[in-house]
Amino acid sequence: MTEAPVLFVDDEEDLRLAAEQTLGLADLPMVACPDAAAALGHLSDSFPGILVTDIRMPGMDGTELMEAALNRDPDLPVILVTGHGDVDLAVQSMRRGAYDFIEKPYDPARLVAIIRRALEKRRLTLELRALRAKAMGLGGDTIAARLTGGSDVIRTLRAEIRAIAGTEADVLIEGATGTGKGVAAQALHASSPRSERPFVAINCAALPEALIESELFGHAQGAFPGATRPRYGKFEHARGGTLFLDQVDSLPLALQAKLLAVLHDRIVTPLGSNDPVALDLRVIAASGRDLHKAVADGAFRDDLYYRLNVVTLKMPSLSARREDIPALFQVLLAEAAARHDRPLPDVPAADLSALAAQDWPGNVRELRNAAERRVLNLDVPRTGATPGRLADKMADHERALIAATLSSHDGSIKATYETLGISRKALYEKMQKYKLDREKFRRR
Repeated sequence: MTEAPVLFVDDEEDLRLAAEQTLGLADLPMVACPDAAAALGHLSDSFPGILVTDIRMPGMDGTELMEAALNRDPDLPVILVTGHGDVDLAVQSMRRGAYDFIEKPYDPARLVAIIRRALEKRRLTLELRALRAKAMGLGGDTIAARLTGGSDVIRTLRAEIRAIAGTEADVLIEGATGTGKGVAAQALHASSPRSERPFVAINCAALPEALIESELFGHAQGAFPGATRPRYGKFEHARGGTLFLDQVDSLPLALQAKLLAVLHDRIVTPLGSNDPVALDLRVIAASGRDLHKAVADGAFRDDLYYRLNVVTLKMPSLSARREDIPALFQVLLAEAAARHDRPLPDVPAADLSALAAQDWPGNVRELRNAAERRVLNLDVPRTGATPGRLADKMADHERALIAATLSSHDGSIKATYETLGISRKALYEKMQKYKLDREKFRRR
């Protein structure tokens, strides 16, 4: 079986030739690139191989290439080749997503061993994606592969994303913590004409205020103390693709004004430079709070809000799509098992029903954590139910239980009423009462 390609990036021709000889002797096909720009042309979320890159290169360096690669596919194994003085930088990069690093001069056998492990990880990742799509009956539907579920609210969301994916409209995504705003942004990008170009995500709340402007717009050499070389900003990294501004509501008001100007003119000027850079990109912004209310409270500029709010997507909470929980939990379970190299545990239908009946204030993120704990043989926590009328809570629980049982039995009516210990007639009556369609629970 032919190995997936190794994308090897180094600006020194002698090192590229040496690596080609080393990997050739190990029967590992390699694509050599002299710079980051050449490498980016090969990378997408379906790229079957791995990336090996030197850190010190002119223009875009190895760490910036790694960021751009992981923005296209967060699961892509990236191996950094470092000089002696770059070890601390490589360790920091591993915290930011690098798979491993190797220090020059390296032992060829060690390089081959690291690459083989990375290729095996990549193979498992891509197999999991294929299995996930097959299990959910998704075929080539990129949006459904990322936003799984058969509930009405998630179907509506997917339809909205399909309707706007082919347009150039900027998009605002609103939703509570953990509802999957970033996943929706990636699905929108992956289904757009820009899908082969970069998807660059930045968490506006995670950046120190003093660095936000430099991170977004870039800077010229000498723009401020410590700026020893020029740096591309996130806007430039995203040229031709999509820029995702997560937690955009956390930006300071002064920076909101500069962001507005960039979005309006599609031109960015790096700090310390007089040379404007034209931008061809789509902007997707996300907020965990209602921006309309933030405008009313004076915490967000109204002109920026209206600029971003060309199209708004509302992410549903997990409690609004309880019938999706069993299938979604099993998908998250498979992902966690692959990530931790553990066997996929069996989950009884009763456990899936219990999960569907729980309240999940942390939404999909909390459910993902529960899947992680299940794979690691830890107890799945039972979060408390929210207060409410007893009759309503019992009806919610009954609906969730029936939906979970249908899902765990692939929509089979007979298996469902036998598991629940009720008659076929009683099951049909309850399905009518709760508007449950068996077709939604079938995995095609």
